[in-house]
Amino acid sequence: MSTTRQIVSTPDAPAAIGTYSQAVKVGQTVWLSGQIPLDPATMTLVGDDSPEGVVLQIHQAFKNLAAVAHAAGGSLNDVVKVNLFLTDLSHFAKVNEIMAQYFDQPYPARAAVGVASLPRGAAFEAEAIMVIA
Repeated sequence: MSTTRQIVSTPDAPAAIGTYSQAVKVGQTVWLSGQIPLDPATMTLVGDDSPEGVVLQIHQAFKNLAAVAHAAGGSLNDVVKVNLFLTDLSHFAKVNEIMAQYFDQPYPARAAVGVASLPRGAAFEAEAIMVIA
């Protein structure tokens, strides 16, 4: 088994805004960095903290995560674990509803955590671990 790290990068997801890579692949396992709802073309946050804005943010974060998964040679259906971060846990039901639009059953293992704040004032962030067969 190879232990060579391959850095995954795509212009279809936001560029890193810190000292990290969009994803790192070792063997068949890919660690996808957290994606907040930035528009990859403008690097600006989509949506706001209104209920409609949070829905836009959740969709954009999953779209960004999917773009990185695709760049790594997989899809969100190859994800084995996803971690979700919400600044307001009252949006938990909406996250479940939207997540079902991006992942097929059987769903990956998951954690959902309430946090005080996220980068750029985002309301939602998602990170994942993917295994490509």
